Amino acid sequence: MEVQDMTGGTGSGEPESTDSLKTFGAVVKAFRERAGLTQEGLALLVRFSPQTVASIEQGRRLPPPDFIERAEEVLDAFGVLRAAAVHLARKPGIAAWFRQWAALEERAVSLCTYECRVVPGLLQTKAYARAVILSVPPPPEEEQAEQRVSARLERQQLLHRSPPIAFSFIIEQALIERHTGGIEVTKELIDNLLRCSELWNVELQIMPLQQPQHAGLDGPIQLLETARNQWLGYSEGQKTGQLISGPKEVSVLLQRYAKMRSQALTPEDSVSLLKRMRGAL
Repeated sequence: MEVQDMTGGTGSGEPESTDSLKTFGAVVKAFRERAGLTQEGLALLVRFSPQTVASIEQGRRLPPPDFIERAEEVLDAFGVLRAAAVHLARKPGIAAWFRQWAALEERAVSLCTYECRVVPGLLQTKAYARAVILSVPPPPEEEQAEQRVSARLERQQLLHRSPPIAFSFIIEQALIERHTGGIEVTKELIDNLLRCSELWNVELQIMPLQQPQHAGLDGPIQLLETARNQWLGYSEGQKTGQLISGPKEVSVLLQRYAKMRSQALTPEDSVSLLKRMRGAL
């Protein structure tokens, strides 16, 4: 098994009382099974008891620092476990199921995102983020909504991180045409997309409304390259998500994303379309 539940992301969803330890445990299990090890086999290599390994994978025990470091090396997890461990403590506004991917983003050298549901969180404005969060039932408390908006905007510091991350975004034209939040919110959103497209480390492409050949029909895709040049994938739906670490599965996502880059408008044509859409409002 090389695909594990890791729900959450860029839309409106906030966690129920999900224990982030369970998410960390699922990541450990994914890498253990990727390495072809049993719990007993991993326990022997990291010098902890099988019972401890089982408790950590089941989310019933906080992993000791020695376990994290040894498992990181034994499982060749290219920084994933260390990053995940940093975010075990609850962070207001970020779903428990999304914290692990958010931690990986902070250490990435490349990030590729295709979205067909909402404009990616890294490109959202405050007003658009709030409109998205308030659109999907159940309605959050006002404090919860503000925490989610603030957390989403804080993540956007990644766009300006040093050393820089190379970003590629492909978003559906329909997401802008939907006018989520109203016309004024959409105007501000397009202005922000145009500003982001001017960043030297950001490539923004629009998938046009009419495109007979579309490699992304299976849904959203996120891809991440680590500092060790390993690729991971992430895919999500209605309150479900998957961290994808298996080389074959990640290769499929890379192929699909590469195909979409050729099917979407060029960055220059995407900017021209955004300007026309802005002028029409």
